[in-house]
Amino acid sequence: MDAPIVRFATVNDVEAVAALHAHRIAEGFLVTLGPAFLRRLYGRIVRSRRAFVLVADSPTRGAHRVDGYVAVADDTAALYREFVLHDGVRAGLAAAPGIMRAPHSVLETLRYGLRSGENAAGAEILAIAVAADRAGQGIGTTLVRAAVDELRRRGAHTAHVVTAADNRAAARAYERGGFRVTGDREVHRGVAQQLLVWP
Repeated sequence: MDAPIVRFATVNDVEAVAALHAHRIAEGFLVTLGPAFLRRLYGRIVRSRRAFVLVADSPTRGAHRVDGYVAVADDTAALYREFVLHDGVRAGLAAAPGIMRAPHSVLETLRYGLRSGENAAGAEILAIAVAADRAGQGIGTTLVRAAVDELRRRGAHTAHVVTAADNRAAARAYERGGFRVTGDREVHRGVAQQLLVWP
């Protein structure tokens, strides 16, 4: 299999990134808000000066396929405010059925992302996913390391990520990329999650 080529995502990659999220992070809350919401969210992350998405491409038959991605915010609270300001109404309409089913989860997510002061989110890996047929080939680790390099280039000295406590594949990729488990963090009540930090 070809080695992945890591590059910054563009708006042309948003559909593929959102689809990969839907297929590989299917147990997460954001998936319940629907594909249109995910496309709007990743569209904002790609366009934002406060965030970025890196994708791993594999050259296949003359075309490129997104085999994995990592989404990162320099400042999570600033990204959330930007998303609410520019995309809130349309994203809310697209996600209305999911919001009606779990309004408390929406509030928990917003409260987590918009917190300020000592508990501010700061730089954060928001999501990572690798296509099922490329799992176990080091793409996740490659993406995490590239994300850390970009955060360093942007002047960040620390970052964190919250992942499901039972998601060993993601935790391994983060640890190999320079993160370490430091404890638990609860974003959604009753959902076991662990906190990893870099450096």
